[in-house]
Amino acid sequence: MKKNVAYLLMLGLCGSFVLNSCTKEEDPEEFIADNSTFDDFLNWSLDATAQGADPALAAMAHGGNDSTVVRNVYFKDGQDPVNGEYPVGTVIVKHSSNPSATVNEYTAMVKRGNGFNPGNGDWEWFMLMGEGQIAMDNGMEMRGANLMNGMCGGCHAGAANQDYVFSK
Repeated sequence: MKKNVAYLLMLGLCGSFVLNSCTKEEDPEEFIADNSTFDDFLNWSLDATAQGADPALAAMAHGGNDSTVVRNVYFKDGQDPVNGEYPVGTVIVKHSSNPSATVNEYTAMVKRGNGFNPGNGDWEWFMLMGEGQIAMDNGMEMRGANLMNGMCGGCHAGAANQDYVFSK
């Protein structure tokens, strides 16, 4: 009887080990954004506002770089970094505008994960329409690791020590 109990216990432990090793994810979590990801972004947590010229911005980045431009940065669910990194699924939208309405641009970044963009912290960059839909160019969504010929990632690399986020 003791032998049977020991055998069953051993079988249970082995089965648990096999089950855990089979269900363990080989790759980290991944979040793939779609249009619904950006729904109602103007009602998210407004975590940063900047106005005027910013020496870190190129002349045309985020809708221009002059004294009249206001840049509002929204974080979905008020997301904060954890141990210096934003969790997979973090969504940030920036709205750049000016009083004369000659600037009205929406950009976004989403922490995608799963080795999507390892050179830039696994962030994916987006251009959005005013209502939060992913902008289209020649039938293609304006998104990706290399959006704007790498301009997004190239600039945000300046904030690599803050997980590529300038505003928090």
